[in-house]
Amino acid sequence: MADKIAKLVIEGHDPIELPIYSGTLGPDVIDVRTLTNHGYFTYDPGFMSTASCDSEITFIDGGKGVLLHRGYPIDQLADNCDYLDVCYLLLHGELPNEAEKSHFDHIIMHHTMVHEQLHDFFSGFRRDSHPMAIMVGVVGALSAFYHDSLDIANEKHREVAAHRLISKMPTLAAMAYKYSIGQPFVYPRNDLSYGGNFLHMMFSNPCEQYEVSPTLARAMDKIFILHADHEQNASTSTVRLAGSSGANPFACIASGIAALWGPAHGGANEAVLNMLAEIGDESHIDEFIARAKDKNDPFRLMGFGHRVYKNYDPRAKVMKETADEVLAELGIHNDPLLKIAARLEQIALEDPYFVEKKLYPNVDFYSGIIFKALGIPTEMFTVLFAVGRTPGWIAHWKEMISGPYRIGRPRQLYTGQKVRNLEK
Repeated sequence: MADKIAKLVIEGHDPIELPIYSGTLGPDVIDVRTLTNHGYFTYDPGFMSTASCDSEITFIDGGKGVLLHRGYPIDQLADNCDYLDVCYLLLHGELPNEAEKSHFDHIIMHHTMVHEQLHDFFSGFRRDSHPMAIMVGVVGALSAFYHDSLDIANEKHREVAAHRLISKMPTLAAMAYKYSIGQPFVYPRNDLSYGGNFLHMMFSNPCEQYEVSPTLARAMDKIFILHADHEQNASTSTVRLAGSSGANPFACIASGIAALWGPAHGGANEAVLNMLAEIGDESHIDEFIARAKDKNDPFRLMGFGHRVYKNYDPRAKVMKETADEVLAELGIHNDPLLKIAARLEQIALEDPYFVEKKLYPNVDFYSGIIFKALGIPTEMFTVLFAVGRTPGWIAHWKEMISGPYRIGRPRQLYTGQKVRNLEK
């Protein structure tokens, strides 16, 4: 039942009644699905005023700087849970008890290996291929290897596919990196944490032992948590749209990776490092700040402000603390780009121009700093975003597939030629 009724009055027509529904949190929504019965549909480029679905997974209040997963604030999850706790929460709706956690952690960490033939896929790519190009291909290719989890109508198949994707995504990401630098692939270790295992696969080699720092492993875990889900963003909406056609889960996640690749979405933290490199030296900061304030200058400060958050990005506070821990652990004090970043952060938090416009440092700004400090190349930044976002994509895909759904079919406002005939 509708909570309220809206009446749309169009000149020359009887009023159209449209039901209004209230969610648990957030603004009410007007149900416009019956408009087509009256010969109309809405026009909303970018879908900024359109709810494409109802969901119980994530809530964002950009004005207040709120991000909740299943009701839990993101900072509480980052401070008190590990990444696999958050994966379980997104997939199942509740945090795991001790027995559930032990079982879930065992499943994920004992399915991290990929089929040996997948190694052959990498040789088909050029060594200088962007790792995201590789990820789109190899994640989609998982559907060619795991035929026993492709029946989307089978709840057990959906669960197995979810576990496989979360387990194997870090392995594939590390393989993409190793391939790009000509080093042998490193097999996962089941005795390490999720974040620690990823660092092991990235930075160890057969010639010497790699000791995983607990501080860095925990930092990696927090980075994954902070990227785990973000409501109906471009990549998540892409996964849902692909899933609405009945596509298999591996293909759906590959479509999400493709959408994430864009610099306006997952590529933002890579753009932060490119910006720091463009500035080049602390002595140039004032010049670039002036350019950022100039409306006629195309230069933009990357990593400041957010399309959704009109307040401080709630993930940024946790990411800043993590960045400080990582830099302290690694003893990094004199890196030129990190010095530029520290100065830009100070300016953004103190300069009236940035404060008034609420252009605070966001999660991409700090994650870029952390990845730089860890020695992760910029082209891998978006890949790590994809690894972290995987459980969110899967949770939304499962939520949609588990209930009644229709294939997505957005409409358009046609502005092309009217009917015309070919002249003989």
